[in-house]
Amino acid sequence: MGSLGSRLWRGKEEEEAEEEEGASGGEGQRAAAAAAAAPSSGASRGSLRGRGGGGGGGGGAAKRKRGGPGGNDDDDDTRSEEEEEDGDEEEEEEASEREERLLNTPRRKKLKCTSKYIYQTLFLNGENSDIKICALGEEWNLHKIYLCQSGYFSSMFRGSWKESGMDTIELEIPDQNIDIEALQVAFGSLYRDEVLINPSRVIALLAAASMLQLDGLILQCGETMKETINAKTVCGYYNSAGTYGLDSLKKKCLEWLLNNLMTHQSIELFKELSINLMKQLISSSNLFVMQVEMDVYTALKKWMFLQLVPSWNGSLKQLLSEADAWFSKRRKDFEDGLSFLESEQGHPFLTVFRHLRLQYIVSDLASARIVERDSLIPAEWLSSVYKQQWFAMLRAEQDNDIGPQEINKEELERNSMRCGRKLAKDGDYCWRWTGFNFGFDLLVTYTNRYIVFKRNTLNQPCSGSVSLQPRRNIAFRLRLASFDSSGKLIGSRTAGYQMLTLEKDQEQVVMNLDSRLLTFPLYICCNFLYNSPEKKRELDGQPETLES
Repeated sequence: MGSLGSRLWRGKEEEEAEEEEGASGGEGQRAAAAAAAAPSSGASRGSLRGRGGGGGGGGGAAKRKRGGPGGNDDDDDTRSEEEEEDGDEEEEEEASEREERLLNTPRRKKLKCTSKYIYQTLFLNGENSDIKICALGEEWNLHKIYLCQSGYFSSMFRGSWKESGMDTIELEIPDQNIDIEALQVAFGSLYRDEVLINPSRVIALLAAASMLQLDGLILQCGETMKETINAKTVCGYYNSAGTYGLDSLKKKCLEWLLNNLMTHQSIELFKELSINLMKQLISSSNLFVMQVEMDVYTALKKWMFLQLVPSWNGSLKQLLSEADAWFSKRRKDFEDGLSFLESEQGHPFLTVFRHLRLQYIVSDLASARIVERDSLIPAEWLSSVYKQQWFAMLRAEQDNDIGPQEINKEELERNSMRCGRKLAKDGDYCWRWTGFNFGFDLLVTYTNRYIVFKRNTLNQPCSGSVSLQPRRNIAFRLRLASFDSSGKLIGSRTAGYQMLTLEKDQEQVVMNLDSRLLTFPLYICCNFLYNSPEKKRELDGQPETLES
């Protein structure tokens, strides 16, 4: 490489010298060319004309034609020589430009070939190696000057470690994710500028790069993982991001799971999700819920069944019925009044079910009956929620609670109703989410790229009771999203947290969409808060006195 670099550098200096001469001595060159071309004899003039005119005969013919009757042969000779000199200069300039291009192009190719040569000769063939690295039963003949790009080896060679003077080093590999293939790619990355990363091997390579402290390779692994998140990879990527300190990747995986857990349910994903990770998802107000909170409960039931029976390999359509049958058999073994989550098998899942928003499940009769029948949830939890909802209903009916008075983000994120809907294609839609919302019958309409909220009282039939209060408040957040086949977010929009006051049968446009940005199927997710926060004495269960 040293000799190659010297040759390239000398070539560059020569070019610069030629450019300087061309820039500052253009007139001098032309004068020199004229002096060189000055006719010292007839023979020399003929030779010069032959070069300029494409041949001696051609030059002579041209001369005789211009020297007709009454002409001056000496003047013709002078003009012909000047024209030939100008032509020579143009040809020289064109030739110089071609040479410049030819000189530049091979240099770029030569550098590329040099990189390949280094990788093949020094890394793969191990020529001129000054150190041997042994790990996992494999040996690599490498070079300290290249290994020093690694923080791991740089500290080893430049410190007071005993390995700094050794020519053979045995590496201890404590990480089970690291294998020989990963070490081969990691070591090879020190000898080349680009590394092709196979997504199926990226976790092992990330582990090797982290041990060897190869920051550039770690960054490349992280970017590759972000681009290839899907149902099969997301849990492994999330765990690896935590292990190797890739916070941005961890955040990206969590966002993918919040968007896809309910919208694109997968048996494989349910099997992979750990208890701690599922707890984070269920507790989040950003969970993209499809339909209502009861569907979150159903998803948890299926997930818990697959965690307990991971060998089950049926279809997604069969999963719920199989889970119900399995839990039904277990109920016979329990004592009266004992729920599954209170049993030894169910106890590890207790913390996950704690984050269900049960108040929006028991507000629907059919859902409440299913929860009671399943006996998964402790009776104490349900009793507390029934009491909470009873007080909320009395406040709405007798205390004229018209709903939230201000945006309380903490309250919204912790206690809001989570619901959603999938619009398979563009068209007109109108729907309501099931459940008793204390007389607030909310109709949602999608039409002509508008999303409209309407407080229904008398215009449309309703199966439940309807509040006739002049005004009702609602706090909400509306989110829209579209996904590709791998669950990657390709478009989204949010209205943020808002307050809305509606009179009887009043409707309000809450979002206007740009048709150019719409991609179907379109997923709509909402967070609602219909009531004002509970008073502390009700939370504490302290009854009011008759006087108050």
